[in-house]
This record gives sequence, structure tokens and C-alpha cells, in this order.
Amino acid sequence: MSMRVAVVSESFLPSINGVTNSVVRVLETLKQHEIEAMVIAPTAPTEKHLGFKVIKSASLPVMQFAVAVPGPFLQAQLEDFAPDVIHVASPFMLGGQAIAAAERMGVPAVAIYQTDISGYMQRYNLKFARPMVDKLIAAIHQPATLNLAPTPESAAYLERLGVRGVHVWGRGVDLDLFHPNRHAEPEVQTLRAQVQSLAKAKHGKEPVVIGFVGRLAPEKQVQRLAELFKIENTAFLVVGDGPERSRLEAEFAGQPVTFAGRLTGLELANAYAAIDIFVHFGTEETFGQTIQEAQAAGLSVVAPAAGGPKFLIEDGVSGKLAEPYAKHAFTKIVRDLVEDADLRAKLGEGARRAVIKKSWQANNAKLLEFYNEAIAINAAKRAGASKRALNIELA
Repeated sequence: MSMRVAVVSESFLPSINGVTNSVVRVLETLKQHEIEAMVIAPTAPTEKHLGFKVIKSASLPVMQFAVAVPGPFLQAQLEDFAPDVIHVASPFMLGGQAIAAAERMGVPAVAIYQTDISGYMQRYNLKFARPMVDKLIAAIHQPATLNLAPTPESAAYLERLGVRGVHVWGRGVDLDLFHPNRHAEPEVQTLRAQVQSLAKAKHGKEPVVIGFVGRLAPEKQVQRLAELFKIENTAFLVVGDGPERSRLEAEFAGQPVTFAGRLTGLELANAYAAIDIFVHFGTEETFGQTIQEAQAAGLSVVAPAAGGPKFLIEDGVSGKLAEPYAKHAFTKIVRDLVEDADLRAKLGEGARRAVIKKSWQANNAKLLEFYNEAIAINAAKRAGASKRALNIELA
């Protein structure tokens, strides 16, 4: 496929989060299809990734994030690369400038909505700023040729803001890396035994491992794991890092909780395989990629009936949805799962079936279709503008 794609992202390696992960997967797809690409982002461990040039923008540290600072270099780099389409991941300051540059250059821009910034305002007691943030998001996304949201709910949010060209494009999952068969691997059993060693087994039963994977930040609400500590015969595994880690370690001291830190690749897959029940308390997830990974690994998944999880879990079939603010809602569901191995197995099988057609290959094939659609829309727009200009001249 002959195409040149400029990827502008608010986050990239070595930062590990949902935005970075999806960008890396997109680049893998572009490489497989022999599509030329470049990356502009606030961080980069090397000058190339998969052979693609990576250009670092200026940035400022904000709450452990490198926040890109836009500048005139961006349009110069884009013009030099001469892309057929500009892919903008989770646009904010840098991405907003990239979309504006695309409009000036006459190049289509595909904007990927990934972060519920407006929702975070409430989390951080900045509810008063939400209308202003909504206007900012609308202004950023409005000029894009296409806007891709991960769920129907987030797509509806953009449309309520008056954003045009909105479509739903989810995320893929690595079905080979995250697989139920990994549970029997020696490395997995060793990790599982280490986690279980902190718990007291009840009547000789093996402790059930409850786990969370994700960034340890306030919006993930990992502190709510404490609600589950009274459930007998359980041990806990927390995978991830972030600003909340030291506080959580202090809060959970004396409980059977293992903090594994940030893991990637095979180590991450082994961690999932060591878990019996995956829990996620965050109510501001626009998608919930770790939920899909847990489902691919064949785990029983419990998540709030809010945001992205509502579109990933069919309650009672591919996991369980809990009323996010109902007292003891998570505890009751998790206790039932701890006590019923057959139910765990049933939900784990349903979870794997729910994602079996969601490989990254299948997911990103749809993205390439959106690129071509954006190029066609832009070409028609330019042709229409040329025709109007000619009619004015002839008149």
C-alpha cells in the first residue's frame, strides 16, 4: 500500500499507557503494510522505532507526564515529510497544532480520541473547568477530517460537542501473548506461589489471586482494592507504576498484596496468567485496554458499569459489571467468584470468546480503511474548492 503517514502523539515510549500502546501497535501495522511513517512526540528512547524516524518535541513535566509544547518546528517537520495523512493520537496541545497544520497544508487528519480529560476535571476537584475543557476538546477535534472514538458513548460525547466526522474505532488485543494456556507455565506458577504465600489458606484451599493491571493514578481508584481485603482465602497482585504507588503500598501494608511494578511483554502476560479474578474500579475509562487483555487471558473480569467497560463486558457472560457507587457491590461479586471456581471458569471462557475477533491485525485493518476514507474526503473537498474557484473566475 503506497501511503505516507505522520503520527503525532501526546505520549510515546518509554512512557507506558493506553495512548503509547495503541501508537506502537499502529506503527507495527504500518510496518507490516510497508507504509512509510514518522513519529512526533514529547518523548522517545531512540531516534528510530521499527525503522521509522522519531522526532522529539519540546516538553514540560506535569504530574510525571511529559507534556508536549507546540512550536513552529511541527509544521516544518510535517511539510518536509509530506504525508498523505496525519494520524493524531489523543490530541491536546501538540495534537491540536498538528490538526491545524494539516488543515493549512491541505492534508487529511485522523484524530484519535482516547483520554477523558473533561471527566478528569471532576476527579481532581476541578468540575468548574469542565465546560471550558469541553470547548477546548471541540476546538481541537473540529478541524480533523475524521475523529475516531473508542466506544459509542465517547463518540456520542464528541458529537454532542458539535464535532463532525465521528466514527467508532476500538482497540485490538494480542491474542497470542495473552492466552489462557499460559497459566501452566513454570514462570507463572512461581509468581502465583509468591503472591499466594502472603495469604492464609482456608481449610487447605489454594488462595484465589485477585489482580489489577494499570497505571497507579487517582483516576484508576486502586485504593478500592481495600474493600476486598475482608474476603477470605484471597491474595492480591498489583501490576503497574505511577504517582499513587508509594501511597498504596503504605495503605496496603500488612495485607496480602504484592506490588510487581511496571511489566511489559512476556512478564506482563505471565502476570495476567497468575491471576484468577481481574478487578478494575476506574469509572473514567474511555476504553479499558487492560480489561481486554485480561479477557484474552481467560480471566474472570469485574469492572464498573460505567465508561468503556460497559462496551467490553457483557454482564454475566464475558465478565461482571458492578454498580460503581453502590456499597459492597464489588465485594459481593468478587466473593461469589472466589467461592465458585466453576463460575470463574465459565466467565473466563466467555471473556476469551468476547475478544477472539479483536486482534490488532483486524482492528488496525479498519484504521487503514479510515485513512483511505479521510484521503478521499479531503480530495473531494479540494476538488470542490477548485471547482468553486473556477466558477467564480469564469463569472
